[in-house]
Amino acid sequence: MSSSVQSPTSLRSPVTPQQARRSVLIPTNSVTTKDGQVVRARIDQSLSVNDVVKQLCSNLKIQEPHVLYALRDDSDELVTNENLRKMIRQKANLRLVNAPKIEALEIADKLSLRDERTLRMTLFSLQKLIREEGFAKAFLSRDGMHELIEVISGSHGNTLAYALTAMQNLMELDYGWSNLGDDFISSVVQILASPQNLINVCRPATAILKKLVEADPRSAPGPIMAGSSTRPPVAPPGTVYRYGFDRVYEQMSQQRGLLDIVVGRLGSADSVMGLNSMMLINSLLSHATDARWEDLTSELERLNVRKAVIRLMSSHTIEDLTSSILDFQANIVRVTFRRKITVVDPEQDASQEETLRFIWSSAKISELSENGKIFKWRRLGFETEDIRKEFVEVGALGLDCLKNMVISDPDYFSKVVLEQISRPVERRCPVAKASNEVVELLAEHWAIFAPGYSTSTTFQPFFLNFAKVHTLATKFFLRMWNESGAAAGDFTRVVALVRSQVKVALRDENTRPWHEVETDFEDSEYRDVRDRQMKELEMEDDLLSKVPVRNLRAKLYKESFEFVRQQRIQCLMQGAWFVNANPLSTQIIREAPRRPNRPWRFMRLDKGAKYIHYVDSAIKFPVRAGLEDLPERIEIAQIAEIGIGTCALPPNVLNSDLPTAAPIASPLSFSLYSTRDGSLADQVATDPSRWADWTDGLNMLRRDGGHVATPETAEFVKALTEIGLKIKLLNLSGEKVEIPSSLVAGPPPPTVDFFFADPGYLWQ
Repeated sequence: MSSSVQSPTSLRSPVTPQQARRSVLIPTNSVTTKDGQVVRARIDQSLSVNDVVKQLCSNLKIQEPHVLYALRDDSDELVTNENLRKMIRQKANLRLVNAPKIEALEIADKLSLRDERTLRMTLFSLQKLIREEGFAKAFLSRDGMHELIEVISGSHGNTLAYALTAMQNLMELDYGWSNLGDDFISSVVQILASPQNLINVCRPATAILKKLVEADPRSAPGPIMAGSSTRPPVAPPGTVYRYGFDRVYEQMSQQRGLLDIVVGRLGSADSVMGLNSMMLINSLLSHATDARWEDLTSELERLNVRKAVIRLMSSHTIEDLTSSILDFQANIVRVTFRRKITVVDPEQDASQEETLRFIWSSAKISELSENGKIFKWRRLGFETEDIRKEFVEVGALGLDCLKNMVISDPDYFSKVVLEQISRPVERRCPVAKASNEVVELLAEHWAIFAPGYSTSTTFQPFFLNFAKVHTLATKFFLRMWNESGAAAGDFTRVVALVRSQVKVALRDENTRPWHEVETDFEDSEYRDVRDRQMKELEMEDDLLSKVPVRNLRAKLYKESFEFVRQQRIQCLMQGAWFVNANPLSTQIIREAPRRPNRPWRFMRLDKGAKYIHYVDSAIKFPVRAGLEDLPERIEIAQIAEIGIGTCALPPNVLNSDLPTAAPIASPLSFSLYSTRDGSLADQVATDPSRWADWTDGLNMLRRDGGHVATPETAEFVKALTEIGLKIKLLNLSGEKVEIPSSLVAGPPPPTVDFFFADPGYLWQ
């Protein structure tokens, strides 16, 4: 193919002869034609891409209609109206190629042929081109989706990997895949469950399942409307939000051992595989419906997924998993809270009845009958024989923890129960009541107030070991009872000792090893604990530990979190200047690090919260309201993770002109990662407040609430909560209102002859 360079060609708006004589024709870009000719062209930034291509075809005497052609750069990126100015500024080398519509028709036809000699190369091209809107629409109109599904069902090896990746990229669009049937979901599940499949096959298969789980009618864009119907929302015609958790999990449950494989791949040597598996588990937990919630959570507990995540926390290759691990922690907070509010009613729940039967048999004691009264559960340390009432504050979580304590050491449990019932009644430690009180203390320590509200910015491996911590703390409770010579009236005093020890033992959770926690609970002396607790009492107000105040704090905490969330998102909509940073290498294989061409970038979230619009500039300038000054954009849906501390500040920016031997990650840096395309943006904030606004604001944009990544936001929520609490308490103390330690229900009404006596009226 011959190649030649022609004289500069002007592609610009009409000018007067006088302007033409004064101007010097300086080419902005080189354009290579299909036959190898190289044309130096001066492209006017005010033209549309369609006009540029039209003038090129006219100047090159191309007879075919210009709509059959398009421009791409050396990396095959399509030139669009959005990136044309950037291409001109960067003096990119352009190529005149077939229009996306033509390429789409050709690729769809090649897929239908199933020619093994060309199929793999066709799919390799498809997986990148399918992200382009013009290509995607033409590909879908040619029935390309059907052909792609057929290829997936009949391929293997690298060919299957390319086909699945193309499908994964297609599903990033919000149209075109609304007719995927259960057969397709089943085939993806089978691909993922097969241990023979290569990692590069399982990566996109995992991502496809995650996308299908999230394509729930309840997650459709737009405001979430409240309604009186308890049925799930109906997906409107044509929308891709018609799959969701139930459809996907139904197929997953039919494939034996699939969740085992997904959990096992969390520790995969391939970091992308581990990340995709983590994100799939998070999606399942976030979107699980009531009908299958118990099945999913119990199966994940059986597979010990928490232990697998704790191993990831202690690994040194998890930089890109940090966000997903924090999401997992937030999901486990949601799971724990739901267990805490789940009513214990053995008459209605066979599994709870079986658990209680196991606990009773492990105690190795028998019922007693005195004066016609049965003493069974009271012998284990409950206050009454009404099990539902005993677990009203801690729910099924309390029952789970008591069961786990028994399982961990059955001999210890039976021994301690026998020891207590052998003592005089006033000297007995109520074992079951102590267990439930420890659950309350741990829930308070980890702020398990409501689903979706988690402000932890660091790893919490001890929280993921909730049951083990509960066992240690309950044994500590019993030991403090014995060593202090406590009696029945000293229960609250021992609770205060345990609360103090919980704070000490669980401090610095993200850095301390587990064996130190065990030592703090098992080896601490009563006198040392008591002395420390007395010092704490001198500085604390007993009022704050009362149950009504704790409940008030929980309510204010949720309100503060929502207030901060809205504030952060408003900051994103106002926009801010950032430094374009140099990305550092990561453990996950991404595209080669990109060097920013201009030092500054202004970013702003649009009102619909769908795109981040931005402009790069050599200097900061006043940016007008709206989006007119921000020609380029990043789609929020493409952001899979917000990494922090991921890039370095370039030299000569923000007074950082001293050269260093190796780039150092800036503490105010963050990156917006896509699962496949690497980093979408690498920025350094100019101050900690702006960094906290954007990193947490982007996380909080997600419908599940995301997680808080910065200590600044976590402290902000905490400070607002404490200020609100003090204001409320000042109102009460000013009126000299006595706050009780607990509320006692009054006697039932003597008759039921009143309107609200019938529970049915509550639902009318």
